[in-house]
Amino acid sequence: MLKRKLLTKIELAVIAAILTGTSLYLSKSLAQTQPTSQKLVDKVWQILDENYVDTSFNQQNWKAIRQQYLSHSYSSNQQVYAAIREMVAKLGDRYTEFYDPQEFKALNSDLSGNLSGVGLELAENKTTKALTVVAPIEGTPAFKAGILPNDVIVQIDAHPTQGMNIDNAVKLIQGPVGTPIVLKIQRGNQAQTFKLTRANIDVHPVSYHTQTTLTDNIGYIRLPEFTQTSATQMHRAIEALEKQQVQGYVLDLRSDPGGLLDASLEIASMWLKQGAIVSLVNRDQVKDSYNATGHPLTNKPLVVLVDGGSASASEILAGALQDDNRATLVGTRTFGKGLVQAVEPLEDGSGLKLTIAKYYTPKGRDINHVGIAPDITVQLTEAQQQTLAQNSTLGTLADPQYASAVADLSQLIRTGANHVSWQRGE
Repeated sequence: MLKRKLLTKIELAVIAAILTGTSLYLSKSLAQTQPTSQKLVDKVWQILDENYVDTSFNQQNWKAIRQQYLSHSYSSNQQVYAAIREMVAKLGDRYTEFYDPQEFKALNSDLSGNLSGVGLELAENKTTKALTVVAPIEGTPAFKAGILPNDVIVQIDAHPTQGMNIDNAVKLIQGPVGTPIVLKIQRGNQAQTFKLTRANIDVHPVSYHTQTTLTDNIGYIRLPEFTQTSATQMHRAIEALEKQQVQGYVLDLRSDPGGLLDASLEIASMWLKQGAIVSLVNRDQVKDSYNATGHPLTNKPLVVLVDGGSASASEILAGALQDDNRATLVGTRTFGKGLVQAVEPLEDGSGLKLTIAKYYTPKGRDINHVGIAPDITVQLTEAQQQTLAQNSTLGTLADPQYASAVADLSQLIRTGANHVSWQRGE
C-alpha cells in the first residue's frame, strides 16, 4: 500500500533550468540527530522496496543490493549520495531519481511555482541525446533574448554539453539572481551566443483572454504547467470569462509537461459534470479511480490544444475530456507518459522521486509511449513555431493551431455539440 505521505506527482522527464527557491516540503527539525550514512541508504531502499511499481526491481536481487550498500563505510555526505544514486540507477528507470538537499529544494520550487533562473524548460532529444530547449517561459531572460523551442544548447559558460545529462546542465544554468551566464546555441545550421542575467521568475500558471470573431465571443486559457496554484488560477480564469459571457473555450495545453496529479484532478472537475477522470494501477494491480466532483464551472463547448510537449498531467486532463466526449482535441499527438511518480522528502533535506503506478484514461487506454491522438491534426512547421515564439503570437489567430481550434469551436457553438447539460445548484 502506498504511504499516504508520499506526494503523488505526474512528471515528464523535462527539467526546468529555472530552479532553486523556497522549499515546498518542511523537513524534520534540523535539531534532531542527523541520520547515519547507513540509515539514509536503508531508508531509500525501504521506500523503493515498499512502493516501487516493478516488483522485480528490474530483474535485480533487491535484498542483496541492500546488503551491498549497507556494508559500505561512508566518510562524507557526498559519498552517501553517490551510493544512493548508484543503487537507484540499478532500477533502470529515468523517472526514479534521488535528489541531494540542494537538488530537492530546486525540485520543490518547480512544483510550487516559485522559480528563479533564466526561464528555460529543457529535455534530452530522444534521437541525438542533445540538450534541447522545450520552450522558454514567456517574459523571462531566455524568452526576451530570443531563445526558441528546439534550440540545442551546446555550451553553458565554458562547459560543452555533449554527453551532459539534464541534471548537470541545470546545476550549471541555475545560480544567484543577478549573475551572468553565457549559453551557446545551435539553431539549425546557425550557431548563436546568448549573454543572459539570471532573475527571479514570476510564473503565472494560467493566463487567459477573450477572442471576438464575427459571430462568437471565445475564451482562451493557457495552462503551461500543473503547479500548486494552477487549480486556483484556473478557477479564477473560468469565472472571469463566464462574467464576460464567452460562448465557448479553447484550453491550451501545448508544451505543458505536467506536474501535480491533484491539480489535474481539480481542473478536470471544473469542466466535467460527472464520470471518470483517470485510473491509477499500482504494482499489486490495485486500481484507484478518480471521478469528477459533479460541480463544473461551465457547460459551454470546449476545444483543447495539444502537441508533443503535452505530457503526463496534461494527458490525464486531455484524455479525460476526450474520452468523456467533453472536448475536441486539436493539434498533434501528445508525448505519451502514462506513469505516476511520488515524491518523498528525507530527514536530511534530500528526497526521492519514484515511479509508483501506471495510469489509464476513462476508456482504459494505456497511453505510455503512445500518446493521445488529437481529433483534428494540425501540424506546425519549425519556422512557424519560431515565428510564434518571436512575435508572441501564440494563442492568437496568427497561430494556425489556435485558428483551427477557434474555427472548430465556432462550429460547436452553432451546433451545440460537446455541450454538457446541467444547471447550477444540481
